[in-house]
Amino acid sequence: MSEVRAKTRYAASSAQKMRRVMTAVRGAKAEEALIFLQAMPQTAAARLAKLLKSAIANAVENQGLHKEDLIVAQIFANEGPTRKWRRFGARGRFKPILRRSSHVTIVLRDAE
Repeated sequence: MSEVRAKTRYAASSAQKMRRVMTAVRGAKAEEALIFLQAMPQTAAARLAKLLKSAIANAVENQGLHKEDLIVAQIFANEGPTRKWRRFGARGRFKPILRRSSHVTIVLRDAE
């Protein structure tokens, strides 16, 4: 059984938001998962759809697999670096702003 990996690093969305969308496509056929992600309104879904397209293209071009047979075997998001800065608030205080990022990995497997 062959598997294909695709990764995106420093995705501009938190890992928590990515994981919320991932649960819907884990274990599904790759083409169905892509259609499902494209229909979802979340920004994280658009980023995952782009990564899934890349994984499917890698499987077809590099491994010679058929895209109808591919299954999303694993999909996970790890936390990336957080950009931190501050905005000044009332009474001389400041409000911290945290821009979180994530590293996402998709593993596709042949259904056979």
